[in-house]
Amino acid sequence: MKKLILIVAFAITGVSLNAQTVEELKKELSTKQGEIGKLQGEANALQSQIDAFPGWKYGAFGTFGANISGFNNWYSKGATSDNNSGNIGIVGNGFANLDREKFFWRNSLNVNLSWIKNDSGDESNGFEGANDVFTVSSLYGYKLSDKLAVSALGEYRTTLINSFNDPGYLDLGVGITWTPIQNLVVVVHPLNYNFVFSDNDTAYESSMGAKIFADYTRKLGPVNFKSNLSAFQSYKSGDLSNVTWVNSFGYTFWKGIGLGFEFGLRKNKQEALANALGQTPALIPSPTFGNVDNKLQSYWLFGLNFSM
Repeated sequence: MKKLILIVAFAITGVSLNAQTVEELKKELSTKQGEIGKLQGEANALQSQIDAFPGWKYGAFGTFGANISGFNNWYSKGATSDNNSGNIGIVGNGFANLDREKFFWRNSLNVNLSWIKNDSGDESNGFEGANDVFTVSSLYGYKLSDKLAVSALGEYRTTLINSFNDPGYLDLGVGITWTPIQNLVVVVHPLNYNFVFSDNDTAYESSMGAKIFADYTRKLGPVNFKSNLSAFQSYKSGDLSNVTWVNSFGYTFWKGIGLGFEFGLRKNKQEALANALGQTPALIPSPTFGNVDNKLQSYWLFGLNFSM
């Protein structure tokens, strides 16, 4: 009986000690997590001070997404029991910015390319281009104050996979740049010429107009974020105006690798008309700026993210 009492006592003591040890470990873990949070806040504050110093700042991040599948004699698919499909997409964002006491020079690049494949039965089409975006911009500003500058902007947009520079857009203009907060740049250029390069003279035309450009690029710890709005308002006709808005987000969780997401929106009546004119068989009545349906264009990509 004494032995039994001793065994029970030791068991109760062991459980109590174990519970006490677990509670102590949880308390210590909570303390360490608080210290980590404090250190991360201090690190973010130091990074903000580093970012505020004048000089060159470089950065790049992107997203890779892929989805490939194959079906052979998969009878539940019906007549098309054999099918191979895939979708591969690559997004890249980069910037090189120089900040001096009297002037700044900001350069950015955005590339979004994707290929899609859908082979069914005896037909084999291979990978074909889908998303196709290439945009590069360069903004120079002479500072009038901490927040205002006289500026000149050059921006070029085209496609790379299907038809390089057909169409291609080159905006050159001058005006004012406003930097209300760090990392946000707002450009208003009332004197801007929109050069349009294309073999299709029916749909595309160059014109004079106003350029509005806004960019917010931020890196905070493991998070990369970029939002870019580019709009052109033609003085000749609203049919020649266009707007593009692209947003990119990346979260890094291990050695520069993480998850990324990008989506873009565009309104461009010239592109809508060119697309309608290229339909086979030809649309009736013949498409014009007056009757074409200028739908909102969009794209998105989700996948693995890399940052440098």
